Amino acid sequence: MSKHGLVTIAFCFIALCTFAQNRLTVTVQDLDQKPVAGATVELSGTVKSTDDSGKITFTDLRVDNTKLTVRHLGYATYQKSVTLQPDGQLIVTLQQDYRITGEVFVMATRATENSATTYKNLSKEDLQRTNLGQDIPFLLDQTPSVVVGSDAGAGIGYTNMTIRGSNSQRINVTLNGIPLNDAESMGSFFVNLPDFASSTESIQIQRGIGTSTNGPGAFGASLNIQSDALESDPYAELNNTFGSFNTWKNTVKVGSGLIQDKFAFNTRLSRISSDGYIDRASSDLKSFYFDAGYYGKKHQLKATIFSGREKTYQAWDGVPEELLETNRRYNGFTYDNQTDNYTQTHHHLHYNYFASDRTTLNVALHYTRGKGYYEEYRAKDPFADYGLTPIVLGSTVIDSTELIRQRWLDNHFYGTVFSLNHQINDKHSLILGGAANQYVGDHFGQIVWAQYPSNSAHGDRYYFNDAKKNDVNFYGKWNGRFGAFNLYTDLQYRYVDYTFEGYDHNQQLADINVKHHFFNPKLGVTYVLSPNSNLYTSYAFGNKEPVRDDYVASSANARPKAEKMHNIEAGYRLRNDRFNIGANVYGMFYKDQLILTGEINDVGGSIRENVPDSYRIGLELDAAWKISQQLVWKATAGLSENKIKNYTEYLVVWDENWNPIPDAPQVMQQYASTNISFSPSVILSNEFSYSPIKPFELSLASKYVSRQYLDNTSALARSVNPFFVNNVRLRYGFSLWGIQHVDANLAINNIFDEKYESHGYTYSGIAQDGTRMFGNAYYPQAGTNFLLGLNIRF
Repeated sequence: MSKHGLVTIAFCFIALCTFAQNRLTVTVQDLDQKPVAGATVELSGTVKSTDDSGKITFTDLRVDNTKLTVRHLGYATYQKSVTLQPDGQLIVTLQQDYRITGEVFVMATRATENSATTYKNLSKEDLQRTNLGQDIPFLLDQTPSVVVGSDAGAGIGYTNMTIRGSNSQRINVTLNGIPLNDAESMGSFFVNLPDFASSTESIQIQRGIGTSTNGPGAFGASLNIQSDALESDPYAELNNTFGSFNTWKNTVKVGSGLIQDKFAFNTRLSRISSDGYIDRASSDLKSFYFDAGYYGKKHQLKATIFSGREKTYQAWDGVPEELLETNRRYNGFTYDNQTDNYTQTHHHLHYNYFASDRTTLNVALHYTRGKGYYEEYRAKDPFADYGLTPIVLGSTVIDSTELIRQRWLDNHFYGTVFSLNHQINDKHSLILGGAANQYVGDHFGQIVWAQYPSNSAHGDRYYFNDAKKNDVNFYGKWNGRFGAFNLYTDLQYRYVDYTFEGYDHNQQLADINVKHHFFNPKLGVTYVLSPNSNLYTSYAFGNKEPVRDDYVASSANARPKAEKMHNIEAGYRLRNDRFNIGANVYGMFYKDQLILTGEINDVGGSIRENVPDSYRIGLELDAAWKISQQLVWKATAGLSENKIKNYTEYLVVWDENWNPIPDAPQVMQQYASTNISFSPSVILSNEFSYSPIKPFELSLASKYVSRQYLDNTSALARSVNPFFVNNVRLRYGFSLWGIQHVDANLAINNIFDEKYESHGYTYSGIAQDGTRMFGNAYYPQAGTNFLLGLNIRF
């Protein structure tokens, strides 16, 4: 680690060039020459917001031609090339134009600059810097308190992410304000949306409960994703990547720009393939995106269709601990078609009515169609597991067989999302909204080949279980400004009605009907210290229902409970042309939190259990320092304590062959205070970006994650070792032969070839003599590897 640290520190002392100190004051006004406060102004890579007088000042600028961009909701984007001079003054007049504002889709779920919420924004430029085909979680790796990993080890295929120790089941994801999380598992599977980052305008990450209003409650964080905003000029893009493990990404994008000043469409086709770092953990991913819209002065209608199809070779069993030193790329599956296959297609229709400059109505309809299966080979399964009868041949009885089976999901998710945004006056605003969604899904299994088919017939389903989930919510948000204080209140009521019935894949009857009535209040206050800084604090209370697997894995007399959380956030923000600092403390206090036991089921899903009393408290830092025009330093830190109080562990008694002993009572182990599984206490990231000449950028990004425990016993023997990984990125952008922009991007990941695992799982029992018995498996991540991208925009 010392070698790695010295290399990282050495980047701090790269020689700096000194340039003339220049100032530019930008005044933003409307056609009536009234100041426009809160306008986003971007100049030379620095983004700032105007104050109440519509002004913002940039300092420490080079004498050079550069582009100035000004954006504000309800106005057309202003762009102009400017020549920077000492003490320059510039007046920008914005023209009202609601058409150029894709932000109207996400206003109800987004936090703004003075919101009393802990959040991080990633712009389109931020995403383009890192988007070489890896899944969206890997593009968020340098944000606070985030840990990412991949089953295949290289960031393509099935990936996972935790924020503040909370996994995807507890991270609420919306696309243009529409829920993305699967209604039953509550996870977000970005493998079903390959290369969606290429159609993304921005991502806002809210940590804690945040401002989530649609979809399942956020118990760790929220991701609010906005798809591409309207571009007024036609364009075409070709984006290609080649890299280690035979990785390829090919993307084509075309946009019409505004046609007759009212219509526009955009489309994208993508293909991503990779052999994976883990043996045979291949991915074959395809997707498309299309939108078409009418953009009038008062009315805006936009239809969007996007779809993803994935075929991935299974790697969800991980690598047994005993093989990590000798065969890190081991995959226990050997059947040629041991694959997961799924297609998911989303249909969104957004309508916006701009009743006045103070009132906007937003309504969206959505429908998602998902269907797919995973296929696997079974060496010798009993007929009884499939409801089949034994074969009797004279005195010979055959009661088991080799077979190949498929387990299917066939589902529909549809509904509506709506909001009414009203600016009461210059100091008060109100948002009223809600959503009504229904999920209908079938789970079933089929035998597609058997050595001995018994009495089965082609197309028979050996299990079938259907599910229906209704999810309705209504909310009201009020924001008010009283001098230097900004206050907000957010009140939400949510109703959930979830039913599934039939037999599960273990031939067990699984009939469940549960109803939940949740009230989720939030309130906060922000104190504005200056146009560039503020202090904030907030309190939120949230409820969250169990997921399908919580019910399936539980016993009939120990049904999972809905969990509750009190979330307190407090922080400080400073943004100017040299520094961007966010520092916050948080407390997340749970009742009946559903925590990971460390075990997984037979399809790689995590098993959870309720614990009565637990908490997460921590300190986070998100900072950037523009040391000079050439050198920028960014760093994040997440320091936390994640504990369960009075935890009881239940252990099954095993024989010498690791089989449960029938009728043996479980052994209880008590812990007064123990660490929550998969919740590292230290997460650090660091990035130095050096640009010796304007089109060229060299960056070194580092990530440190402390120890993660595989279960809730704080045992070193069942844990993931800390890891420290460094990545280098080189980027060069230029124009050539009339081509608008050419961008070459080389990422060399894990440059020191660190041998590390991002996550894992464990199974534990106890012998009759009291000896602990356990087995661990891990998910190794790739050693040194590269991705080389070439993006061309016309």
